[in-house]
Amino acid sequence: MAQNARPTAAKREREKNLAERRKQKEARRRLSKERKDMPGGRMDGLDPDIAHIRPGPQPLADWQIDGEGEEEVVEEE
Repeated sequence: MAQNARPTAAKREREKNLAERRKQKEARRRLSKERKDMPGGRMDGLDPDIAHIRPGPQPLADWQIDGEGEEEVVEEE
């Protein structure tokens, strides 16, 4: 039995897609590295997500304050 030694069109298409994905992945990596290296991304080196958080106990949330002063008194007869 003779085998077809030439690559099929499907294989060529797969290889083309793989090469394109590799190029896109390299471009994403390059952009990510450039973004990390870029100065001025954050002010004074602070993360904007945690800039407002202070160390230590945090203030109570509104839902925690509402019922704090109201205690139920159970009367015994």
